[in-house]
Amino acid sequence: MTDFAPLNSNVGEIETIIRNWEHAIQTGDMAAIIERHADDIVMYDVPEPLQSKGIEAYRRTWDLFFHFGAPGPGVFVIEDLEISAGEDVAFAFGLLRIGGSEEPVCRLTLGLQKRAGQWVISHEHHSGPHALEPSKTA
Repeated sequence: MTDFAPLNSNVGEIETIIRNWEHAIQTGDMAAIIERHADDIVMYDVPEPLQSKGIEAYRRTWDLFFHFGAPGPGVFVIEDLEISAGEDVAFAFGLLRIGGSEEPVCRLTLGLQKRAGQWVISHEHHSGPHALEPSKTA
């Protein structure tokens, strides 16, 4: 059986990128929000559109987010962050408190790639649980 270290330098670097991104959202710093995202990012979000492709479409999703709430320390908080990283591909997931919620209300998954020696977020997925009526689950 092979032993794997729970953390490696890639995991630490990726956590720093994600925490800096989280802080940029909390402060409303749009340049820093998109800074470590790939130009060809694909994002799935809770509000429409169903899919956003490319950095400009991604930026517009944050315009919508901030339209409904001002930046602040509780506007976007990642909890239970887990990161798995190889040499050039990684993913991370966690739970989100948004808009000042006291408990997580959304899920977050990030896909990262190392391009030209730099980690960038190339896929982002936000989702919210949706309760089904008992009659529709049978």
